[in-house]
Amino acid sequence: MILTPKIIQAGCGASTASAATWVSPIQAACDRFQINTPLRQAAFLSQIGVESARLTALSENLNYSAAALLSSFPTHFDAADAQVYARKPQMIANRVYAGRTGNGDESSGDGWAFRGRGLIDITFRDNYSECGTGIGLLLAEQPDLLLQPANAALSAAWYWSYRQLNALADAGNFLGISKSINLGSAAAGGTPNGYSQRLALYGAAKIALGLA
Repeated sequence: MILTPKIIQAGCGASTASAATWVSPIQAACDRFQINTPLRQAAFLSQIGVESARLTALSENLNYSAAALLSSFPTHFDAADAQVYARKPQMIANRVYAGRTGNGDESSGDGWAFRGRGLIDITFRDNYSECGTGIGLLLAEQPDLLLQPANAALSAAWYWSYRQLNALADAGNFLGISKSINLGSAAAGGTPNGYSQRLALYGAAKIALGLA
């Protein structure tokens, strides 16, 4: 289905201006990765809307307070370290993402270099490399390419396809999609981060796409 700014605005919760800017990149990404039915598009739009703060954020926000560091990363920080690292996003990324999924140690700078980017955060060196292969870009060498709207949308659609989320969308399994994208507290039996927002946008997207 052909997307319009009004559909993007409803499904992503975006402003009128943002929706107009994003309609072409999102349409191209949906076309390339077969997100091509109203039900698939409704699910996709609602997810990228939440993940990107309504199409306003293409890079992960790591500006944590000391208290938030202790709450979110209790195995990485004690009280003293949290005070040192608080409100220093680059230092935080380099510590919490060190030694994971192809990243080097904290001193390598890989945590910051391969922090989350795109409409659905691609994070870690190996994932940048795999996504780059999937969309035809050298992302491991140029990770900031995911800050460009066309590439940010393509990387999100690639992730969607890689995780086989069209099948879940076809089945109406919105909770399963949400868990696949942002597990959050669901690991402990709860619901994904921002799930109520995802559901609200999903409902709005379905209306805009003529499904409800």
